[in-house]
Amino acid sequence: MNERNHKLDDLRIDRSEQEERSPRLLLALVALLLLGGAAAAAWFFLLPRAAEVTATAVVSERPSEQRNGSALRGTTVLDASGYVVARLRATVSSKITGKLEEVLIEEGMAIEEGQVLARLDNASQSRQLALVESQVRAARERLKETEVRIAEAELDLQRTRALVESEVVGQARLDSDQAELDSLRARLLVGREDVSVAEQQVGVARQALDDTVIRAPFAGVAVTKDAQPGEMISPVSAGGGFTRTGICTLVDMSSLEIEVDVNEAYINRVRTDQPVQAVLDAYPDWKIPAHVITTVPTADRQRATVRVRVGFEALDPRLLPEMGVKVSFLEEVEETPEPDAAADASPRLYVDAQAVRTEGDEQYVLLVAGGRAQRRGVVVGPERGGRHEVVSGLAAGDRVVTDGPPELADGDAVRTR
Repeated sequence: MNERNHKLDDLRIDRSEQEERSPRLLLALVALLLLGGAAAAAWFFLLPRAAEVTATAVVSERPSEQRNGSALRGTTVLDASGYVVARLRATVSSKITGKLEEVLIEEGMAIEEGQVLARLDNASQSRQLALVESQVRAARERLKETEVRIAEAELDLQRTRALVESEVVGQARLDSDQAELDSLRARLLVGREDVSVAEQQVGVARQALDDTVIRAPFAGVAVTKDAQPGEMISPVSAGGGFTRTGICTLVDMSSLEIEVDVNEAYINRVRTDQPVQAVLDAYPDWKIPAHVITTVPTADRQRATVRVRVGFEALDPRLLPEMGVKVSFLEEVEETPEPDAAADASPRLYVDAQAVRTEGDEQYVLLVAGGRAQRRGVVVGPERGGRHEVVSGLAAGDRVVTDGPPELADGDAVRTR
């Protein structure tokens, strides 16, 4: 019996050792997972990210593309500040006072000349038009009646004249019929004038009805929306402050220019058609060619300034009314090229002055190639007009960094704005 029990004991599974190993295995798995998560987090946070930079291309120009075939050098003689303004700008209102029924524009919408911007409630004008049209019809019917009576009076006059000749009736009867005919003819003239007046009243009523439709006086862009359906609008300001005086502000973007106030002590440095370089506060790296349109022939006594109008050489969608701008008035010096240089029409390369960096005696740029910054040594000429002529080191179309982190170095990952 004991021997049989001993054999049964040998067949039992000893679970005490497995229970001791199970917690250790679980702890090992948890530690492994934590170690992997820490490694993944370290890889994510320590991985170098691409730096955001601004890049411009190296451009190629021929000497013949410059004005008058000769090189031009601009020297700044005066700096001033001003604003971009629109010469053609209007707050569109209605001709009459009324309640807005519909407004068909939104800010930023392109508007064509004559396009309907809004409609006023026209119930009164429509009824007035119907009334005067009925008055015209009534006047025309009265005119027809008078014409019929004139025809009858002419027949009566002929018969009376015959009776007078036959001495059947006296001269008094003939005179009476003649006066009746003359009276009807005068009434016909009055009736025709009544018809003309009624027709003119129809024209006035139709104009009043048309005035309830507000149209764009010129093509442009709606920069503000000043009224909503249900509000009262009037061409003049009304008491209480609850009546609008305009539907929207319309700006002709093709009429944009710059207005600057120049101190009158320096106005002698400005002349018509003088070249100007403009820089918007919103885009400090964008140098915009412009020219002086005219000097307004009056001075501001309080500020001791003279207003100068400056026109853009070419318009751009980035130009917006009321933007701040700094302008530099240039004194253009024309240099007559050497005969050999004039004959050389080979393209020349130019790079933005902000892209050229200096380290010791070496000048270099950071190219953007394959998503990384690549340092390249260059030889450039002196700065002129915000850029350098490239002597060597670059090719047309190369993209170079003009703005980026100060610590940006060769081989760093970059991403252009």
